[in-house]
Amino acid sequence: MKRFSDFAETPKVLDGKKAKIEDVVDKEIQIICYRIEKSKYSGKAEMCLTIQFEYPDQEGRYVLFTGSTVLLEQFEKYGEEIPFLATIRKVDKFFTLS
Repeated sequence: MKRFSDFAETPKVLDGKKAKIEDVVDKEIQIICYRIEKSKYSGKAEMCLTIQFEYPDQEGRYVLFTGSTVLLEQFEKYGEEIPFLATIRKVDKFFTLS
């Protein structure tokens, strides 16, 4: 008899303290993992990007959630490079990695 765990995919859990993107802007962070999925909220964004990260000089993991189109595109394009250090910048009305 098969066990459920033999064929079911375990969802990737991104754990950590919740952070607001505004609190992370202009600070260097180490990107550990990310996930892109359909947003649970019927607002401006269709998709939601979850970023799991650490501060290089601190203990502990953090997660942040954003619907930023620019960040979504950057993670789709460069996500395979994880882990990496980056800084999230706010340029006019959007966020971007640098």
